[in-house]
Amino acid sequence: MAKVSMVEREKKRQRLVAKYAEKRAALKAAATNEDLSPEERFKARMKLAKLPRNSSPTRLHNRCQVSGRPKAYYRKLKMSRIALRDLASRGEIPGMVKSSW
Repeated sequence: MAKVSMVEREKKRQRLVAKYAEKRAALKAAATNEDLSPEERFKARMKLAKLPRNSSPTRLHNRCQVSGRPKAYYRKLKMSRIALRDLASRGEIPGMVKSSW
């Protein structure tokens, strides 16, 4: 199980990304718009830099929904390999069969 503080920090980042998504998109569009003057584009870049760092989507990290583990994450299942194997061996994932040889 991951540290609760790390899981909560990731949830906080997700909330910030959602909160500032529209504002960030508008500022990025203004900063890359060639029709605007260089001063206006620079102001847009400065406003973009003033936003909280954790509101950037690149700072998000995928975590397992079951255990909170940040590594070995399967996007399709939204869980780590360890949680997946554990649930599969208990028969809680439909269609998944434990392999043995």
